[in-house]
Amino acid sequence: MNMPKSALDKDLQRVSGLETATNDLSRSLAAPGLALVFLVLAMLWASHIVTDGPGSYLVIIAAVIAGYMALNVGANDVANNMGPAVGANALTMLGALVIAAIFEAAGALLAGGDVVNTLARDLVTAETHMDDMTFVLVMMSALLASALWLNIATYVGAPVSTTHAVVGGIVGAAIAAAGFHVVAWANIATIASSWVISPVLGGMFAALFLILIQLSITGRVDKVAAARRWVPIFIAVTAATFTLYLATKGLSRIWKPAPWLTWTLAISIGVLAWILSMPLIRKQSLTIENRTKHVASLFRIPLIVAAALMSFAHGANDVSNAVGPLAAIVDRLQPSEHGLEVGIPFWVMFIGASGIALGLALFGPRLIRTVGAQITKLNEIRAFCVALSAAVTVLAASAFGLPVSSTHIAIGGIFGVGFLREYWQRRAMDTVAVPRHARHVHPDMLNATPELALTRARKQDRRRLVRRQHVLGIAAAWVVTVPATATLSAVVYAIMNLFMH
Repeated sequence: MNMPKSALDKDLQRVSGLETATNDLSRSLAAPGLALVFLVLAMLWASHIVTDGPGSYLVIIAAVIAGYMALNVGANDVANNMGPAVGANALTMLGALVIAAIFEAAGALLAGGDVVNTLARDLVTAETHMDDMTFVLVMMSALLASALWLNIATYVGAPVSTTHAVVGGIVGAAIAAAGFHVVAWANIATIASSWVISPVLGGMFAALFLILIQLSITGRVDKVAAARRWVPIFIAVTAATFTLYLATKGLSRIWKPAPWLTWTLAISIGVLAWILSMPLIRKQSLTIENRTKHVASLFRIPLIVAAALMSFAHGANDVSNAVGPLAAIVDRLQPSEHGLEVGIPFWVMFIGASGIALGLALFGPRLIRTVGAQITKLNEIRAFCVALSAAVTVLAASAFGLPVSSTHIAIGGIFGVGFLREYWQRRAMDTVAVPRHARHVHPDMLNATPELALTRARKQDRRRLVRRQHVLGIAAAWVVTVPATATLSAVVYAIMNLFMH
């Protein structure tokens, strides 16, 4: 028999509901609160370090904006490195956040160096001359606009290129300051071409690696025996590739070996990885079954290592997107030697490195889930193909002088393995007269013709393997990034210029 609730029970239920709502609100405000504390600390540190002089207050303001940009770089861009590993369940979300934060910060602090390599010089014609105040306002506008756009993109769950955001910001502010003629449009066209080149190359290489693994391991009758032979070879190729990648990209600011030395080192490390991995793979294979799911687990450690190295290289290369404009402002307004390349002071670099790590920890999980689980289903093998594709694509594009974006490459790799699996599944279904999923057919399809049932089943498979809405949404975000940040930056510049004058 149900007893009616007493007034005390109802009061306790209200209190419990209030406590739950309070806890949820506290959790939702914790991340923005910690981010705000970081920005205040960045302002205080800049105030302590920046020497008094004309425009010193602008350097302090720019330091806060750079910290905000670094938070957004960590929240959006880093997901491309760790998303596949998390989606494949090779890493937990906490493990991915810890590894990425450590390697991103280490890459930024140990190997990050040049700045505006200069973005401003490449995007603005050489004949353009800006006075110090105009230059500073252009850099601040570009930094704030790109940070705001990344914040919006992260909120809606769209991984975008931070480099393209900064490019759009500089272009928009430069146009607002001096007109359309100051922009080097040929370089802008080259950057725009990467919207197509990057994902296509990333998808092609990822699909190629998946085909190779299918032919050599997962498509064999004795998968375990094939894995003992071929997994060490794939590990060796990965080790050699990432050695080349780090030597030519990730560590290029502190170490630039001759080509012969780079190749010698890459081959040596690849051979060493092959020798060391053979007994380890053999030992692991003794406890697994002759199934693709079990064989895929042999790729888990190589995948984690690849993701960590990608994070290191990303921190080294892309920290300049967060603090490059700040370093350019410091170089203009603080006593220093001017040159074609602007060096990043350590305090500026530290704001970028710590901001990226903190932004990843506070706001990164959402994009990591999007990249790793909401585009297509990944396992260790598919995620490994995506990671290896990213390194190979960057190396291949550099060799041929093609512009690429690491963000677009990683997402393109995920699409590549997803669409390849769709092709394989459609081809398998075409070889049978009865739909393979007939036992799972929806009741509405029971009275349909076999042809219609097969067509509907194929459509269901395609929706499950690659989600089309993410293809369109992410592609739209890529195309819109440069014009959106350019427009936003022009508006920010106009407002700043109005207040400064």
